[in-house]
Amino acid sequence: MRLLLMSDTHLPRRAKALPGELLERLPHADVVVHAGDWVDLATLDLLQERSRRLIGVYGNNDGPELRARLPEVARAELAGVRLGVVHETGAARGRERRCAERFPGLDVLVFGHSHIPWDSTAEGPLRLLNPGSPTDRRRQPYCTFMTAAIEDGRLTAVELHRLPPRR
Repeated sequence: MRLLLMSDTHLPRRAKALPGELLERLPHADVVVHAGDWVDLATLDLLQERSRRLIGVYGNNDGPELRARLPEVARAELAGVRLGVVHETGAARGRERRCAERFPGLDVLVFGHSHIPWDSTAEGPLRLLNPGSPTDRRRQPYCTFMTAAIEDGRLTAVELHRLPPRR
């Protein structure tokens, strides 16, 4: 099973559209995950139309229309992997402990908010992933997203993708 992970698209404020490289990967992903701060409904509609399966949550910058269509926290079992998605997890310091306490029973938690890519493991099986943002790098050197796979009930092949600068 192939996963495509993104967060903090902030369209159309931070960019006019999702990057072409990201859009090209949509048909190849079995599951697309978006960890909030969509900002516009058009991005949600686009990903729902083009994704085989979309798992998304709302973020702090998402208004009432997005909040009406998306949960604050999403959970799914994907080929034996217990996945959770949330926008905010708080400060980096202590994140692993806090998330393990808040989300017991998960194998993977995808989150956003900071625009800073993150890949760590809490005590126990919980792996924390933040794909960064494909449209708003803030103080990061690149805009980013992640891909991963699930094989034999395990998350594998987690890869951070750096996008070229927009022109």
